[in-house]
Amino acid sequence: MRELPIIINNEENFSLVEITHLKKWFPVQQNFLDQILAGHIDHVRAVDDVSFTIKRGEAFGLAGESGSGKTTIGRLAIGLEKPTAGKVSFDGIDLSSLCDEDLRKLRRRMQVIFQDPMASLNPRMCLGDSISHGLKIHYPESAAEHRDITLSIMEKVGLTPPHFFFTKFPHQISGGQRQRVVIARALITNPDLILADEPIAMADVSVRALLLDLMVQLKNELNLTYLFITHDLATAKYICDRIGILYLGRMAEMGDLREVYGYPLHPYTQALMAAVPVPDPHKRRTQIMPAGEIPNPINPPPGCRFHPRCPIAKGVCSKDEPELRELRSGHLVACHFAEQFL
Repeated sequence: MRELPIIINNEENFSLVEITHLKKWFPVQQNFLDQILAGHIDHVRAVDDVSFTIKRGEAFGLAGESGSGKTTIGRLAIGLEKPTAGKVSFDGIDLSSLCDEDLRKLRRRMQVIFQDPMASLNPRMCLGDSISHGLKIHYPESAAEHRDITLSIMEKVGLTPPHFFFTKFPHQISGGQRQRVVIARALITNPDLILADEPIAMADVSVRALLLDLMVQLKNELNLTYLFITHDLATAKYICDRIGILYLGRMAEMGDLREVYGYPLHPYTQALMAAVPVPDPHKRRTQIMPAGEIPNPINPPPGCRFHPRCPIAKGVCSKDEPELRELRSGHLVACHFAEQFL
């Protein structure tokens, strides 16, 4: 069977994805009378001025609470959403400059591992057809090789024997096996970038480590680049090289994974770290968790968006929005008083 080709780029600092001052505001649905009385249209500020890069071959994680803008950034990064402002570049190509046809051709290089495989798989298609569907769309000229390529990638992700699983339907296999099908479907077009949106959230705890091992193995074998979205910092620690911590559509902290985990400088990051369970029944977390919930993204608080819940907030925090600045090598934080944690 023909093996999928491996793309290797030897430029260590080559950025595959560049996101610059990205914004995505969704208009709030209102009836005509409410719009007239209000005099303006409200927007949900899902992403509000976020910038970062992803190097080829690295796994970049986005972490934060629900509603922080993680999934929206992921969709913007692969062109599924158009930004309100800012720029997304993939391999030096500005996605906003592409017509629909050119963007469709580029999608073979950008694939998604969805959170819920049962919802993302067609229940009327057998697994082999679901996995090979991308080949039929992007490589119709090589139809004679589709089955062999599909069997090869099924074996690579652990669906063995592949001939047995090829004719099965989603409801006939386990949840862990369905997640492997979604991974295989994402790999079938030999992409450069994989958007992994909570890829193991729906899997049983017993198979999560196996799936993460598989993703790390595939990343190394195929030189994949991951944009890994999660709310679980323990999971991110297992797979990511760098991580960005999001809060209410803004980047709170960003840097090398070991650096951020070893020296968290933002109070929000410290709170997330404190929420990670410790596998020792004799140890208890002593850090106080932030009070309240994430604010309304339609009317975010002025200044630092975390200040209503921050234990070290002062007067300036409610007035001036902190800039993302580098306090340690490659370690950026948006906090007025982060120096006290150095």
